[in-house]
Amino acid sequence: MSGAGEGEDSVTLDLLKKKMEEFAKERNWERFHSPRNLLLALVGEVGELSEVFQWKGEVPRGLPGWKEEEKVHLGEELSDVLLYLVRLSDICGVDLGRAALRKLHLNALKYPLPPCNSAIDHASDVP
Repeated sequence: MSGAGEGEDSVTLDLLKKKMEEFAKERNWERFHSPRNLLLALVGEVGELSEVFQWKGEVPRGLPGWKEEEKVHLGEELSDVLLYLVRLSDICGVDLGRAALRKLHLNALKYPLPPCNSAIDHASDVP
C-alpha cells in the first residue's frame, strides 16, 4: 500500500475501502477482521477521539485557539474512526455511502422542515 500524498484529487469511500483491504492483505490481518473485532477496534478509536476533546469544555467551530499539532492529532483520530468504519461496513457487505444517503433521507422524513422553512428560527429544535 502506498503512502499519503499520491495525488488523488478526491477521496471516495470506495478508494478507502480498497486501501484498507490492501493494507489488511499485505499484513495477513484479514483473519482478524471479523465484524466483532472491527467493531471493538472502532469503539476503542472513538474513545481515543473523545480524549482529544476531554477537559476542553465546549469547543467553537473551527477550533480557534488550538495548536496545529492538536489539529493534526484530531485528524489522525478522526481518520482512525473513519477507516475502521469503512472496513467494518465492507466486511459486513454494507454499502456505506448508500446507507448514509438512505439514512439522511429517513432523517429528513423524521425531522421535516418547519412551515416557515427558517433554520435560524428553529435551531433549538435540532436533536
